[in-house]
Amino acid sequence: MYLDLIIFRAINNLAGKWELLDKLGIFFAVRAGYLLLASLIIFLLKDFKKYWEMVVKAIVAALFVRFILVEAFYQLHFRFRPLVYDQFNFLIPYNEDQTSFPSGHASFYFALSTIIYNYNKKAGIIFYIVSFLIVISRIFVGVHWPSDVIAGAVLGIAMGWILNKLFKKIKK
Repeated sequence: MYLDLIIFRAINNLAGKWELLDKLGIFFAVRAGYLLLASLIIFLLKDFKKYWEMVVKAIVAALFVRFILVEAFYQLHFRFRPLVYDQFNFLIPYNEDQTSFPSGHASFYFALSTIIYNYNKKAGIIFYIVSFLIVISRIFVGVHWPSDVIAGAVLGIAMGWILNKLFKKIKK
């Protein structure tokens, strides 16, 4: 927990110092995920026959991880978000009654990125970079501890990898 606090402070203490950085942090924490989802639509518009399977599998994996596995964790353990403590910087309103571990955003977007990467390496790298910016911004704006996003990312990547293997077996 102490290392979590040190890393959190190092990132969150940058908030409130530069307006442009705050706006970027808020954008990535709240809206950048929509860009990833919109890019799935672009894949479909570009070549539906080639990409429909990738898009469906990515969405299924992301939804499964976020709304089945992460919700199960939420039932097992409650962890207060950083915003319940007064000494930090908070840039977006958030419900402090919601548990923070593991990060649903991290699990969702990293599962999505893992499936995309298995189909298209270049796009997958971009997805991973944007996913990283999303989760680091969730710390920056004050709604997650570093261990929340690390656990969510690991869960998302692991389940994306496992589900990708499962999808391949089912296809055969």
